[in-house]
Amino acid sequence: MVCQNSGESLSIENINQMNRELFVQMWGWLFEDSPWVASKAWESLPFESKDELLQTMINIVGKTEKPRQLALLCAHPDLGTRLQMSETSQKEQAGVGLDKLTKEELAEFVSLNQIYVEKFGFPFIMAVKGQNKETILSAMKERLGSTYDQEFETALDEVYKIARFRLGDTI
Repeated sequence: MVCQNSGESLSIENINQMNRELFVQMWGWLFEDSPWVASKAWESLPFESKDELLQTMINIVGKTEKPRQLALLCAHPDLGTRLQMSETSQKEQAGVGLDKLTKEELAEFVSLNQIYVEKFGFPFIMAVKGQNKETILSAMKERLGSTYDQEFETALDEVYKIARFRLGDTI
């Protein structure tokens, strides 16, 4: 396994030997601006695989209280906008061309994001790897028809996909 941040080769055994501080430093970014997920996951060491590590983190988020889940959702940037976001999110959005929107496309993304946030109280979240601006816009429009509870669960599922992609790109 290779860690994206250091270039060093990591085995699951190496990961299992990390102290909490190093573990959170290495994996705290998998869930956008929510290192508490990695900190809590550290308590479940040892892991048999990266899949078990990820599933542990997903279970932690799934079992946490709604306000903390909402804070995790709200930590994600609006897709297609040029607002401040983490370096990882910038790379993910650039990877599907969201950094090269025309003025009209940008206006549409901004408008849909605003409508979405007003309706649900958190940003539209979608794992963009393998997507393009058209599929993302289509999903935004479609998901605006969801109920709050449906969209909350969909957003969490997308957060899990994002974390899965991030971990897969790292190890």
